[in-house]
Amino acid sequence: MEPRISIITLAVADLEKATAFYQQGLSLERVNDMEAISLFKMGGTILGLYPRDKLAEDIGIPDGEINFPSMTLAHNVESPEAVDALIAVAVAAGATLVKPAHKAFWGGYSGYFSDLDGHFWEIAWNPLL
Repeated sequence: MEPRISIITLAVADLEKATAFYQQGLSLERVNDMEAISLFKMGGTILGLYPRDKLAEDIGIPDGEINFPSMTLAHNVESPEAVDALIAVAVAAGATLVKPAHKAFWGGYSGYFSDLDGHFWEIAWNPLL
């Protein structure tokens, strides 16, 4: 087996609103035209948005058992200025600023926002990457 993560699927309350947020707030291009799920190519990984109730049904658990995990998604950009710009665009599209961008202890520059469904995103510039 080749170790890799192919798709990350986020449970969302409103697929149409979440799709618009990811298209406008993160400038992602949707790569499918199905009404039931939205898929966005992110390098070698796909980010999927799927209605919470449908994801619970697919997993085989009651809808109320889907909780947000203790995790973050990170997106690295080319400069500290790009961090500020992307966070500003995301907030303008409806994200909630969680932690303003700042010089990080590890030598980079990063900040956090949460999307419309509470998923945490770190936007970062890492001089080591």
